[in-house]
Amino acid sequence: MNAISHVGVLGCGLMGSGIAETAARRGCDVLVIEVSPEAVRTGRRRVQASLDRVVRRGKLTTAERDQALARLAFSTDLGELADRDLVIEATAEDRDLKRALFRDVDKVLPADAVLASNTSSIPLTDLATVTGRPDRVVGLHFFNPVPVQALVEIIPALTTSADTLDRARRFAVEQLGKTAIEAPDQAGFVVNALLIPYLLAAVRMVQAGTATAEDIDRGMELGCAHPLGPLRLLDLIGLDTAQAIAESLYEEHAEPLYAPPPLLRRMVTAGHLGRKTGQGFHTYPVPVTRQQATTTNPEKF
Repeated sequence: MNAISHVGVLGCGLMGSGIAETAARRGCDVLVIEVSPEAVRTGRRRVQASLDRVVRRGKLTTAERDQALARLAFSTDLGELADRDLVIEATAEDRDLKRALFRDVDKVLPADAVLASNTSSIPLTDLATVTGRPDRVVGLHFFNPVPVQALVEIIPALTTSADTLDRARRFAVEQLGKTAIEAPDQAGFVVNALLIPYLLAAVRMVQAGTATAEDIDRGMELGCAHPLGPLRLLDLIGLDTAQAIAESLYEEHAEPLYAPPPLLRRMVTAGHLGRKTGQGFHTYPVPVTRQQATTTNPEKF
């Protein structure tokens, strides 16, 4: 089967921009779709800023950066995906939104194209069954920051064909240079099914006054050699994203450890979402791209 050369990415938030950047750096022709011209501009700036940081760190030459940028195009028109071999959906963790997008994109893509989702927790069969190509739908779950993190979870729906699964794996491993594991089609897959209860336990410790966020994180970083403590990791993931994953896990498994704690819900309601808003369990400088996107919110495709 031919290698995937033309890739579409739906959404250019933290995950979508990272997927687009990674694919472009690895030689793919990438088309990013966003909801508005302002969201397109914000997404383009996000990718440009990320590539510039890699150049400053000496891990990419200016020529390589320029080549990657030349492989990237942006649009608001789903119809432009008609020549893609693979489309990866990387929008907000909202089942209804994703299902609607899958219906629309399915009508545009060539019959042999693969439609993938970067969902963190929504079962792939729920997405595959709204399309006319359920055998060509698969999960490709990347981890933030995508250009740095080596892992991709590959999740076959109950309907995914062996050819589609093989094609997705070879794209992730051979073309993007990632390490892939296969995960079951159930909420949370492998990583989040293990990770989310740990993160929520840390929130409950803060909520109960057992320890401060700083001490919890320092304890896990120094005591267990974790690169980030659980609350710093939540801030990196985004508290709204973590809440959505927890809700999906709890809906499927009815396991109390998956239930979002009240403190997490209140922080999300208050807009304290972590790094992307400058305030979570810790305080951060507000990213320039976030300041520029306050009216369009590109995280919500």
